[in-house]
Amino acid sequence: MPSSSDIPPPGKPHKVFDRDAEWQELVAFACDRRPEVRLGVVSGRLRQGKTYLLEALTSALGGFYFGAQQGTQAESLSHLAGEFARYTNDSCAPHWHGWEDAVDDLLALGDRCPTPIVIDEFPDLVRQSPSLPSVLHGVYRRHDGGRPGRARLLLSGSSLPLMHRLFSTASPLHELSDLHLTLRPFDYRRAACFWGIDDPALALLVHAVVGGTPAYRHAYVHEDSPTGREDFDAWVCRTVLNPGRPLYREAYHLLQEETDHKDRALCHSALSAVATGCATQGQVADCLGAPLTDTARCLGLLREHGLLHSEPDAFRPSLVRLCVAEPLLAFEHAVVRPHRSALAQQDAVAVWKHARPGFDSMVARSHFAQICRDWALHFAGPDVFGAPARSAAHGSVADPAHSGGADVAAEVVVRGHGGVRKGTLLSVGLARWDEVMDLVHLEHLRGLLDVLADRGEDITHARPACYSGAGFSPALRAAEAQGQVTLVGLDRLYGRR
Repeated sequence: MPSSSDIPPPGKPHKVFDRDAEWQELVAFACDRRPEVRLGVVSGRLRQGKTYLLEALTSALGGFYFGAQQGTQAESLSHLAGEFARYTNDSCAPHWHGWEDAVDDLLALGDRCPTPIVIDEFPDLVRQSPSLPSVLHGVYRRHDGGRPGRARLLLSGSSLPLMHRLFSTASPLHELSDLHLTLRPFDYRRAACFWGIDDPALALLVHAVVGGTPAYRHAYVHEDSPTGREDFDAWVCRTVLNPGRPLYREAYHLLQEETDHKDRALCHSALSAVATGCATQGQVADCLGAPLTDTARCLGLLREHGLLHSEPDAFRPSLVRLCVAEPLLAFEHAVVRPHRSALAQQDAVAVWKHARPGFDSMVARSHFAQICRDWALHFAGPDVFGAPARSAAHGSVADPAHSGGADVAAEVVVRGHGGVRKGTLLSVGLARWDEVMDLVHLEHLRGLLDVLADRGEDITHARPACYSGAGFSPALRAAEAQGQVTLVGLDRLYGRR
């Protein structure tokens, strides 16, 4: 008979799409046979599949899973005790006097062999029992000096600010935790596979609406995926604009669950401003007519919860650009929100006909540019730019040759070793979702490089690049053949060539 240490770890269940690296990390943590209790942390925004993955782990390894809910401490302890009794096949639930008793019993589940013990949405328990992190710390320290155990406690949560505070380097729990796993949305290529979409143009359009959040593929749209590019408009109408589908209210639910109620109205307005083109904190404040301090607090809250990203400009050290992190929120606030009242009175098809131009001009274009930056940073090989990319950002610089020093911009500025502002300039690129690009775009990039050179930027290694969702003219293709420009179309973005 083989010993338990010879039994291979379980393979990832077929029902779990992708997440291979995350599964391997969780299994390695849960099956570690060292005779000591261990603590792991799993975090990520809502709807990223944390619960799905952790339930699969405990099912595969015979572990214990408890999903916390908002409530009182007494109610949570009662629910946990009931789940504990079912797991241990006891006829009556234990009567715990507090969290110390509960944690002691949970860790005892791993006395004989490595056992994963999952507490999902741990922040909900901390909100009702602020002393719980200290209790955990104390119990772990007691176990370190007492009987050996192999409990593998995994604490999961969607509240990113609270998870960060609980397990940051300044927290006593940080020194106890030796697994920190973050579940992120699928990248745009994996999202296309997840949705079963082979057409790159359609994949990009769908990603511009729902992003790479796994939960939206199934229950939120009732398994509905567009059958082709010609079905995209109808798919939008029967899913995200359909009051009978959960996706219809999801953007509002995201903000309601992630932010404090007193800031929610301002957060909606701030997201609308950013989604419709306000790129800086000052522009958002001007758009909202709100004090800069209130705007800064609101934007900080959105960043804390992972709903808003701030990215430094590639050429201006003092300029920080804002972008909405969750595509569904950008779609809602730029396209749907202005038409919400019409949706309550008119057919979705008629409303979408009026909203579609805004989607194309604001959402799809900016989303395409972001995907181009993602490609340059994560998928382009080192031969594309002559060296590995270390950053890809939007960049703009004032051109003194134009009246008033108008900005000359590039949506995809790639730098090598040294980062977004000090790294070697490898490429400057334009991203055009719905334009067939021609030599005029190449000339724009050459002009930008001249301006940068005049300002002291080393452009020796910089390659012009054109990114298009509509294609390239024969003249631009000829320039590519002569090594004058790098061309990146949808097929290349999605790895089709």
